[in-house]
Amino acid sequence: MITKEIIEDKIEIVGDYKAVQVRTATVIKEDGVELNRAFHRHTLNCLDDISEQSSEVQAICNAVWTDELRTAYQEHLNNSEI
Repeated sequence: MITKEIIEDKIEIVGDYKAVQVRTATVIKEDGVELNRAFHRHTLNCLDDISEQSSEVQAICNAVWTDELRTAYQEHLNNSEI
């Protein structure tokens, strides 16, 4: 039997404004033996809507993205546009 499994196998917090990088692995198996593994990454910042993310990613974002961090990041963006 061939199966396909999608897992978030790496979640990292990086940078001054605590961007959250999520790596997703798509694993194809036949009779329990892995045939292929492919990766996809996406990055979230503290102003992004995270409602479509997994509960684990949401919990991490909510833990590190304080109101102070959001304000500092927005100020950084505003100053970068000048």
